[in-house]
Amino acid sequence: MTLKGKIVFVTGASSGIGAATALAFAAEGARLLLAARRTGKLAAVAEAALQKGAEAVHTFSLDVRDRNAVQKSIATLPAEWACIDVLVNNAGLSRGLEKLYQGNIDDWEEMIDTNVKGLLYVTRAVVPGMVERGRGHVINLGSIAGEMAYPNGAVYCATKAAERFINDGLRQDVLGTPIRVTSVDPGMVETEFSLVRFHGDAGRAAQVYKNTKPLVAEDVAEVIVWAASRPEHVNIARVVLTSVHQANALLLHRTA
Repeated sequence: MTLKGKIVFVTGASSGIGAATALAFAAEGARLLLAARRTGKLAAVAEAALQKGAEAVHTFSLDVRDRNAVQKSIATLPAEWACIDVLVNNAGLSRGLEKLYQGNIDDWEEMIDTNVKGLLYVTRAVVPGMVERGRGHVINLGSIAGEMAYPNGAVYCATKAAERFINDGLRQDVLGTPIRVTSVDPGMVETEFSLVRFHGDAGRAAQVYKNTKPLVAEDVAEVIVWAASRPEHVNIARVVLTSVHQANALLLHRTA
């Protein structure tokens, strides 16, 4: 399926996988609807997307944790941007890496509000229009962390397990319509993920990727675009991808 001229909505598009996804869709000639909290970074991504070949770009500030803001932003889109063809639910984060009984409850709240409730808010706001128009594709960003818990990551893993079941449940709920639903579940990806997890501690974040070769954001973006560009009758339910240095959430090869 050609993506040229399709309206692609990416949340959390200011950096990492979100930004890479925006640029990958731009190269296909899509029209990009980009949202994030950091508007300065978002503007830079929008400019790069236009240079990359996007037909048009519309950006707006959005915190997916704010239910009212999500509803209002989608309901008040300019008419030429209202008919979203592809939704990429990318906004998400991890905070902290402590034993569950020692965890920071504020970190838990932020992860649950973003990764689970934010995903639901955006999906609820966008998918009814897809069903009404009889076309659309929802692509959710999961993680191999949703397959098995790892030490000190219980809450983050739980949010990604929730994403997996929300994705599968939505795919069942739209059965009988042409709407497609996909989960893209990467392993370790070298982005700002660990810097955010460790609240800006760059030294600790760097240790996560030391002596191994993780995925990069562009690897994940390529898979997202591939899933979106399949023939309209083909639904890619789930894609799991890791570097060859990683077997699962617990097993990682390091060279030293």
